[in-house]
Amino acid sequence: MDPTVVQVPVSYPSKTTITKDLSATATAISIGVYLPCQLQNKTPFSLLLTRQKGLVYFCMAESLLAHEVSDLCLGKPALRSLSTSATVADALFALKSSGENFISVWSCSHWANGVDGDACDDDDAAVCDCVGKICMVDVICYLCKEENLLSPSEALKASVSLILPQIPGLVMHVQPSTSLLEAIDLMLEGAQNLVVPIKNRVSFRRRQHQKLSPPTSPTNHNGREFCWLTQEDVIRFLLSSIGLFSPIPALSIDNLGIISSDINVVNYHSPATLAIEAISRSLIDQTSVAVVDSDGILIGEISPLTLGCCDETVAAAITTLSSGDLIAYIDCGGPPEELVRVVQERLKEKGLEGMLEQINNSSNLVSYLSTSSSDEESMATPKLGRSSGKHSRSMSYSARIVRRAEAIVCHPKSSLVAVMIQAIAHRVSYVWVIEEDCSLVGIVTFSDMLKVFREHLESMA
Repeated sequence: MDPTVVQVPVSYPSKTTITKDLSATATAISIGVYLPCQLQNKTPFSLLLTRQKGLVYFCMAESLLAHEVSDLCLGKPALRSLSTSATVADALFALKSSGENFISVWSCSHWANGVDGDACDDDDAAVCDCVGKICMVDVICYLCKEENLLSPSEALKASVSLILPQIPGLVMHVQPSTSLLEAIDLMLEGAQNLVVPIKNRVSFRRRQHQKLSPPTSPTNHNGREFCWLTQEDVIRFLLSSIGLFSPIPALSIDNLGIISSDINVVNYHSPATLAIEAISRSLIDQTSVAVVDSDGILIGEISPLTLGCCDETVAAAITTLSSGDLIAYIDCGGPPEELVRVVQERLKEKGLEGMLEQINNSSNLVSYLSTSSSDEESMATPKLGRSSGKHSRSMSYSARIVRRAEAIVCHPKSSLVAVMIQAIAHRVSYVWVIEEDCSLVGIVTFSDMLKVFREHLESMA
């Protein structure tokens, strides 16, 4: 027998032999080789081909549905933790020193009792619960409150619980054995992060290292470490098996009916302070704030992801600038000199010397000019305003992804798979939908996409 020829059974094998025969079946279909048994069994070639493709589809669908969340956790880093007893200043330090977009907040009984996590390995009574997450945008919106602008240094002494989103179910604990379908259902019900225990328990040497590390190091909870899954992780995983959902991925987002008109919008010329509530909502919705002109044309966006790459003193820019000027201020190139001067002058006019002092005292602010590759620029005297916006990507922020303030867009006739790839490539969980004249139509989110795939997975099950 020709070694390149693979014999494929005409009838479906039993369920116990599916896995064993799958490789041979897939090989036969991929190279288009079939034995003369087609003629012996008088089976039409087209029918045989259909049967074998059906077998491969069935096996691949079964394999996809059999996945657990632990399969999606491979290679994920352990979470960095913050205690519920920490202050806003502690949270700010953790965000800056870790380079993470989000820090998990935990309520642990062994912390409350003054006991190290590794001392309660076998203590079933010790309870460790991730109660939420915080990011730089939470700190910024908190400092934008009128009472905090007067004395930001005092505001930073408050408990971190004040900035912790009080929405049940945003962060949920699940077991490694939780199925893919169950994980998607939890996300569609509102969970943004699924906290999963990492199976390998923390070694003694690693625990000792953690004791000597900064408080932003991965934290030991009863001898275990945890990671979390996001909607992006699930979308990436589904994209790897996108062929199973054919022809849905090729359909337009308009035909699928997943373009949402429920969006956060501000006018380009309106004060940025009017966008604060919209920024907070977009953080919860995992979207962004669209900035449009009077004709509804999309100009740009105020994205929580972009704000998250700034420091806390961007609150001064939100307080003093228009929405359009704020876009330019937070752009990855650093705030323009003229906008920096405007912010300083308006802070003085408003009597917000406390915010000016916070800018001066911020130890993590580095002049944009001082980070230039030019020797002349690097020796220049740091200018207050230049350092009051972007973090300049120096030192602890080198690991962060630089985000521009320009919006990621698609059109109503864009295919689902194209929008998925576009969102993943730009590390966003949404894509704005515009017409040919750039007028804003709506938005497509990962949540909308998951609903489509969930319906198809239901039919597979």
